Amino acid sequence: MSDFTSNFWSGYVAAITLLSIFACLLLLFLTARKKVVSKGEDSTTGHVWDEDLTEANNPMPLWWMGLFVITIVFGLSYLALYPGLGSYAGERKWSSAQSYQAEVQQANQALEPVYARFDAMSTQALAQDGAAMGIGERLFMNNCAQCHGSDARGSKGFPNLADSDWLYGGLPEQISETIHKGRNGSMPPMAAAVGTADDVRNLAHYVMSLSNSPHDSLRAHLGKSKFTACAACHGVDGKGNQAIGAPNLTDQVWLHGWGEQAIVSIVNNGRTNQMPAQEGKLTEQQIKVLTAYVWSLSNQGGAAK
Repeated sequence: MSDFTSNFWSGYVAAITLLSIFACLLLLFLTARKKVVSKGEDSTTGHVWDEDLTEANNPMPLWWMGLFVITIVFGLSYLALYPGLGSYAGERKWSSAQSYQAEVQQANQALEPVYARFDAMSTQALAQDGAAMGIGERLFMNNCAQCHGSDARGSKGFPNLADSDWLYGGLPEQISETIHKGRNGSMPPMAAAVGTADDVRNLAHYVMSLSNSPHDSLRAHLGKSKFTACAACHGVDGKGNQAIGAPNLTDQVWLHGWGEQAIVSIVNNGRTNQMPAQEGKLTEQQIKVLTAYVWSLSNQGGAAK
């Protein structure tokens, strides 16, 4: 990898920054040495506008020049202490990432007494606790709603968390594992294993028939034998496999769209879905409350599925 990287741009940024500062200092020095030449007896340039508006030609006040010097000294001092010269980290080794982590840690410590009340509570008990659900909702809005939506009902390519259909299982421990570790679901392109383009179309209709969705029964009959290419993941009955996140094809939940065209596209091109892991970003206590909130979305009565 070192063959493809270089310190050129870091040095380039540092050089441009320092040259700009010293150029300002040089300009200030040359301006201060330049003698003022006046064309008028009252130190004006001789230019007159609107009959009586004259342009003065006086040197800059010393206090103004002093401000320029202070600004330059401040700039050089800042660049010595903090990052700004390419890859140079500065004497104080400050970074925005470290500052952010320190603020997050401080906030988490301040919230520990709030979460301490939830430590001994089960998922079902947390789901009945108004304060816990209020916190869980905010955690969901800040970390999950971007993909699953503010109402948790998802969209094309993003699972609905408010129904009873689960790719990896809807038990509290399974939801917790999903939040902790994330998920990476991948279906490879299967067209070559299925056969011809017409075989893929027939398979699409057979898949639709599994959930009693509108389909061409003749094509579905012809596509049944082609489903063997899919059975390794989705099962011979098409009910999926939560251990690997293979969707149930016998319900009418379509994550990537319904219909012949959508299914043919999936078979031809495959699909990859990824949910990022939240451990390290959220504390264990936050994940516990968030797990209870997600679980409660499809268990309004508070009973385990």
